[in-house]
Amino acid sequence: MENNFNVKPKPKNAKEFFKSSYFWKPFLGITIGGLGGLLYFYFVGCSTGSCPITSSAYGSIITGSVLGLFITSSSCATCK
Repeated sequence: MENNFNVKPKPKNAKEFFKSSYFWKPFLGITIGGLGGLLYFYFVGCSTGSCPITSSAYGSIITGSVLGLFITSSSCATCK
């Protein structure tokens, strides 16, 4: 039985790594997620301070960054 998917080879040095999707997909996911967390804190946020995630900008940014990383770091070999 043949495989119907192509797996990209891993980069061999730092220059190839920074140009590859192994670096850019998670980097953009973390950056866009952090920006989304900051915007959520700014526009929606918790005014009373009793919300554990949205009561500070740091918590919102970290939560957004982690969600962005989870979304872009798929373990699926056939996903592109």
